[in-house]
Amino acid sequence: MTTRTGSAKWQGTIKEGKGQVSTESGVLDSAYGFNTRFGDQKGTNPEELIGAAHAACFSMALSGQLEQAGVTDVTIESSSAVTIEKQEAGFTITKAHLTTRISGQGDEAAIRKAAEAAKTGCPVSKVLNAEVTMDLTVA
Repeated sequence: MTTRTGSAKWQGTIKEGKGQVSTESGVLDSAYGFNTRFGDQKGTNPEELIGAAHAACFSMALSGQLEQAGVTDVTIESSSAVTIEKQEAGFTITKAHLTTRISGQGDEAAIRKAAEAAKTGCPVSKVLNAEVTMDLTVA
């Protein structure tokens, strides 16, 4: 079993407060706050971080699926757009939309099947309690 840690520190009120988010590895140490999440201030936010993690996880899972399908010379470029909406019970992440471009040597139907399997099978897709959709381009 592997466990990785991310952490955050917050000081102040929800709108005027400031936060710092970091990872155990030290690769991330960034400011965040209300305006980085809901406005256009520089800094990161939870949805952006989830999107990056989702895109990375999906791309790795897809690579494994494509290898099993016999697809070679693979390049995968992915992004995940994570949507947060205000609902009656408060803010909820309602959607994660994958956009991916795959180039490789192999059958297009096998590539599409591998992408669908990776979309539902990657660990980050499984943890998201939101609709996970995808746009796929096979080059």
